[in-house]
Amino acid sequence: MPESTWSASPRSASAEPAEDARQLSPRSESERVDAVQSGPDPERLAEVAQHVREILSLLGEDPARPGLLDTPNRVAKMFAEMLSGMHVQPEDVLTTTFEERSDGPVVVSNITFYSLCEHHMVPFFGTAHVAYLPGERIVGLSKIARLVDAVSHRLQVQERMTQQIVDGIDEILKPHGAIALVEAQHTCMCARGVRKPGSSTTTLASTGEYRDNYALRQEFLRMIGR
Repeated sequence: MPESTWSASPRSASAEPAEDARQLSPRSESERVDAVQSGPDPERLAEVAQHVREILSLLGEDPARPGLLDTPNRVAKMFAEMLSGMHVQPEDVLTTTFEERSDGPVVVSNITFYSLCEHHMVPFFGTAHVAYLPGERIVGLSKIARLVDAVSHRLQVQERMTQQIVDGIDEILKPHGAIALVEAQHTCMCARGVRKPGSSTTTLASTGEYRDNYALRQEFLRMIGR
């Protein structure tokens, strides 16, 4: 497969343990947990909050008035939450796989997500539908939803987010194929600019047999009700 869209630096290969349930991560366990669960740095949050106060002042607002007094801190915490996936890699969330075979696809549909458009830093949100054709291993179903969370909780564009979902599955599970369809509303075009509320954007990315086999793609679309 082409170089992963997740990171500028290539991921090192991981050794294969003998046990059936294995941890697929080149990081240590503590590094993996830190990447997923660590909270924002208080000093950095305070610095972001100070910059928000400065922005409010530059916009002509009074950051000291009662309604805005704690707004900078809230905004800093909001960015920390919505960008919490910036340093999370696929091996951090697709952690435990099992040696199982399946003749059919595994489909997880209607996974809600919220992300921030990297062009205007305003939200886009919607649902993701993900499937893969297992090779030698499967992963817990909740991990697919965590993968969607990881790629959406960062400054994003929908096209890249969709590709990162299938690349993450392809990289870790080595399936026969993976596919993702993402539907989203973008507030950057609904609430500003062209102002078209209710408009939606659909993107699709696929690898392996899903990329090469039209009938499999059609089966996936039928299974998610499209």
